Amino acid sequence: MAQVQPIKARIFAVFQNLGTLALLAIAFPINCIVVLASLLWNFCSRPFSKQGVSTLNPKNILIGGGKMTKTLQLARLFHAAGHRVILFDSEKFRFSGYRFSNAVDRFYTVPDPQTDLEGYTQALRAIAKQENIDIFIPVGIFAGGYFDSQRQPVLSGCCELFHFDADTMKMLDNKFTFGEIARSFGLSVPKTFLITDPEQVLQFDFANEKNKYILKSIVYDSVYRLDMTKLPMESQEKMAAHVNSLPIRKDNPWILQEFISGKEYCTHSTVRNGELTVHCCCESSAFQVNYENVDHPEIMQWVSRFVKELKLSGQISFDFMQAEDGTLYAIECNPRTHSAITMYYNHPDLADAYLSAERRNYALPLQPLPDSKPTYWLYHEVWRLNEIRSLKQLQTWFKNIWRGKDAIFEVNDPLPFLMVHHCYIPLLLLDSLRKLKGWVRIDFNIGKLVQLEGD
Repeated sequence: MAQVQPIKARIFAVFQNLGTLALLAIAFPINCIVVLASLLWNFCSRPFSKQGVSTLNPKNILIGGGKMTKTLQLARLFHAAGHRVILFDSEKFRFSGYRFSNAVDRFYTVPDPQTDLEGYTQALRAIAKQENIDIFIPVGIFAGGYFDSQRQPVLSGCCELFHFDADTMKMLDNKFTFGEIARSFGLSVPKTFLITDPEQVLQFDFANEKNKYILKSIVYDSVYRLDMTKLPMESQEKMAAHVNSLPIRKDNPWILQEFISGKEYCTHSTVRNGELTVHCCCESSAFQVNYENVDHPEIMQWVSRFVKELKLSGQISFDFMQAEDGTLYAIECNPRTHSAITMYYNHPDLADAYLSAERRNYALPLQPLPDSKPTYWLYHEVWRLNEIRSLKQLQTWFKNIWRGKDAIFEVNDPLPFLMVHHCYIPLLLLDSLRKLKGWVRIDFNIGKLVQLEGD
């Protein structure tokens, strides 16, 4: 009986991967027609188009995390401002659809820093020297890999590194230490407890707490991050079964965090010397694939105070919860680029705000333009059609599509849209089929199959 479940899982993986490949094949002709029409339009309109922007100080910009939409967005904006952009990612993602963007001059692959840090370090240094890189902007979630075995920046001495140092990175990326440092600044955060053994949860005195609690992995986990199980549960036995099913260990600590009910927000901020140069805020959800800017001065003040206290320079994003009584709590910090950066798709000044700490002819921090449309990922929205159960839900779905903009597709740069959905993702699915592995979902935004025990 012990082998029944694995066999069922393999059979399910075969049908799941083959079925998804078939659906993508059905969509291919439509996608191909749209992309070919865009390419033809670009070719015919080129003689009548205006000359591209020419900056007085063009830079060679290296961006890490080449499989993600936020990387593509930054590349497009830097390219539009007259800079040269080079992307890289680990060898697993060498067929990233974004390498085909007009905005990308070169694309490189490097060894995975989690398995070959020395090889990764040498490869990245070679790229920086060969391409004469001026500034390195990390984007990917493996940001800890941007440091060598001595915890020094891999590209130290080669170019400017627009990123936090190793100790700051570790502090911000740790959900427990982040909460402690924010609290020391007098900023509001939920009650948070470090958990290294499931027994700590089972022995926790929930009776004296007015709010429920949830468990979160300190290390980024694309699957468990969606688990919002409230504690305590109906019975001690059920709670024990749930807690013991989680990979909580001394070498893999989690946090037990007070659950704040209310409205959730997410932010992206670019900072230099403790000053916000770029900032946006959106309503949020557990699986965020829709972004629409909202004006929330209290959140901006919270973020501004935090980055100023630490004199940060780099990119940082936060998750906030505004409780029913109006109190604002920062529930998580991610020291990297947020996908909400896609809302700047039509902003001509974003590259300048990234590269210079000087005040220009616009107000800082830079926010999305008033006419910026909400961004979404079309293939995520198509998948959501199977969740629609009423005419009202269908009308809302059409409204979101009509008033928004796909985060990947651009008429003047259409190839990434084709290559992500009909080359890169299918290759990941074929690899998953070869390994007889299933997946929880396809994340077209991040550019990966979300799998149990995946990266």
